Amino acid sequence: MNIRVRLFASLRERLQLDQVELSAEGLTTVADVWQALTGEPWSRQVLAAVNWEYALPETEVKAGDEVAFFPPVTGG
Repeated sequence: MNIRVRLFASLRERLQLDQVELSAEGLTTVADVWQALTGEPWSRQVLAAVNWEYALPETEVKAGDEVAFFPPVTGG
């Protein structure tokens, strides 16, 4: 089974993807999903959500989950 990954704003542009499905095998945390997707370690410049709820890098994921990554929101 898979984990659906969605990317938003500048992350979508940088990785040239808006969504992708990854095999859930071996992916146990949000940080694992990020590393599988990008080949990079977790970055504090990224926010995440699992199934529409904000998540930390150590938040557990499982097959069937949707993980979203987006840059920090700024405004003024």
